[in-house]
Amino acid sequence: MAVPKRKVSPSRRNMRRSHHALGANSYVEDKDTGELRRPHHVDLKTGMYKGRQVLTPKED
Repeated sequence: MAVPKRKVSPSRRNMRRSHHALGANSYVEDKDTGELRRPHHVDLKTGMYKGRQVLTPKED
């Protein structure tokens, strides 16, 4: 069985984890309403996705 010969130092461990951070969420402006929404997600206010009505809009 393979066993490490030396202990991984905290510096090396943290350098490996430097790419694990999460980035900020991206938003795009909706062409019709002008509101911000996530790309490739259904607009929950209008129920539209890629120009099609996929959900019934919520009534206020």
